[in-house]
Amino acid sequence: MPRTAPASPDMGRRYRIIILSGLAVLLLDQLTKIWVQRSIPVWEKGFTVIPGFFDIVHILNRGAAFGFLNRHDIDWQRPFFIVISVLALGLIAALARSKEDDGPFFAYGLGLILGGAVGNLIDRVRLGVVVDFLDFYIGAWHWPAFNVADMGICLGAAGLLVSFYQRRGRHVPDHL
Repeated sequence: MPRTAPASPDMGRRYRIIILSGLAVLLLDQLTKIWVQRSIPVWEKGFTVIPGFFDIVHILNRGAAFGFLNRHDIDWQRPFFIVISVLALGLIAALARSKEDDGPFFAYGLGLILGGAVGNLIDRVRLGVVVDFLDFYIGAWHWPAFNVADMGICLGAAGLLVSFYQRRGRHVPDHL
């Protein structure tokens, strides 16, 4: 079976998707964090959304998504995660310029990660911590609190995985 050349993406469309989806995540993230900061005292539960399962809280996270490295006995998290965020933004920019058409999951995935990375970066630069407020739990077991930016990053990563899987399916190795 002859191999077909990969399609060339519509770069203008790709950039619009990345920018608009990134802005959507960033705006929703920052607006919800401002609302939480103005409405709920730090370290307090604001209200229950679903009894026994989901609360809105106000948590300050020195670490990364879902409480990773959220420790008070180390001081290097802030500069470390600022550098990681800047590197992630550079990687997103490089991936956005790729010449192969990876489909909509690729562009939306990059945009969601972009919006989430910038949202948490703004918190780290402005506050030195990230505001988390979505608290899911069952009984005494709590998933670490998170925010809209974290959701954007996770959903964006899932979108990239789908894109890479779809891309792999479109390419037939030379030896077949």
